[in-house]
Amino acid sequence: MTSPRKPRLVDAAEIAAEHGLTSARITRLYTTRDQSGFPEIAGMRRRARLWDHAEVTKWFANRSLARLGDHTPPSLDPDELLNGTTASKFLGYKNINQVNNYVRDHPGYFPDPDVVEEMGTPERPYRKQLWRVRTLLDWQATRPGSGRYVNSDRATPALPAVPVDGDPDELLGATQAAALLGYKNLGSFTSSVAQGNLPLLKTPDALTDRGRRRWTRKRILEQAAQRGQKR
Repeated sequence: MTSPRKPRLVDAAEIAAEHGLTSARITRLYTTRDQSGFPEIAGMRRRARLWDHAEVTKWFANRSLARLGDHTPPSLDPDELLNGTTASKFLGYKNINQVNNYVRDHPGYFPDPDVVEEMGTPERPYRKQLWRVRTLLDWQATRPGSGRYVNSDRATPALPAVPVDGDPDELLGATQAAALLGYKNLGSFTSSVAQGNLPLLKTPDALTDRGRRRWTRKRILEQAAQRGQKR
């Protein structure tokens, strides 16, 4: 049985430093929480209030959503790779650590990195995570609660053409599965899997070294047939 997550607790000074505010501003957000919706405290350290870092991160992220509707990302090569900091800036977040916070505190909400580089030394290794611009634009257009951006005229990258009559045991990724199932974009497919609308794909047939899901063509086509019968 999986033990419950032990929250990371942070005080006002830590929150302020992470989001470029002052401790007094964090205190005001808390004391006016009936209007601001700021999270309740999760504990005390002597006289200092402590908050669940994940809840605070989520609050700031939701607060940012209302501000991002007018943000049009700069024009970049769709295949250009951005790290967590540059991806945060590209998406319009004031907090340059927002993408890294998503990945750390809300698994499954933000897309997996397209490239992971193993860096450092054997004694002090670390991973450099990179996202393609097209991946970020796909997520921006389809993320939960986002709606469509009125000011953006960027087209979602087209899904590839995937043959139906290929090797039934060939392992295919999410983009290929989305194409075989007739989805218009990867985000819609990913959302359907998460919501349980594609039960045959709930459990993948394999995972890559980086944790990416893979399904056999046979399983995807079985799901396509089942989905077609329900329409």
